[in-house]
Amino acid sequence: MTVSDKPSSTNSPEASPGRLFVVAGPSGVGKDTLIQELMGRWPFYLSISATTRPPRSGEVDGRDYIFISDDQFTEWAAENRFLEWSQHFESRYGTPLAAVEEQLAAGVDVLIEIDVDGARQVRERAPDAISIFIAPPSLDELEERLSRRGDTSDIEARLQRARREMDLADEFDHRVVNDVLHDAVARLLSVVAHPEGSQDDHTAD
Repeated sequence: MTVSDKPSSTNSPEASPGRLFVVAGPSGVGKDTLIQELMGRWPFYLSISATTRPPRSGEVDGRDYIFISDDQFTEWAAENRFLEWSQHFESRYGTPLAAVEEQLAAGVDVLIEIDVDGARQVRERAPDAISIFIAPPSLDELEERLSRRGDTSDIEARLQRARREMDLADEFDHRVVNDVLHDAVARLLSVVAHPEGSQDDHTAD
């Protein structure tokens, strides 16, 4: 599967194309933890996003994010070098296209963690991408998680955004409720192994 009109130079007749998985959900829902667990169980290439926000303590350029300036981000967007990009609060985030296409052409499954708006862009550009929405057990639980991790300064803005994102969950191919970590990881693995199943096959009871 390719996601642009340009053929990839790494295409090989021996390799079957990889599959593109898109994971999205509200801030604080636990996407990072779930993905870390999933990466230990499936040979994904995890896409690294580019962002205009400054690095946080302990973050490494090229490992956690590709940190670029506002001007460089604008240039990349104008050159169509993002599979998707969006504004998130004060910063912009985007998925570099070249690395995704290279891995897919080599037969590697690619996992992208993005927001709901970005997921919409991916579906438009790569209709065969498999989209997974990670949902909290409830908004009250999401608020508690945001509070525990210290996101208290803009918690109401994040909750308002979460409400809008959860209203769009039905646009995704699958929905996984992150209540008990072990159970959520098992449901994600079920999606990866059998993505043709219905959305409700992977929703918590």
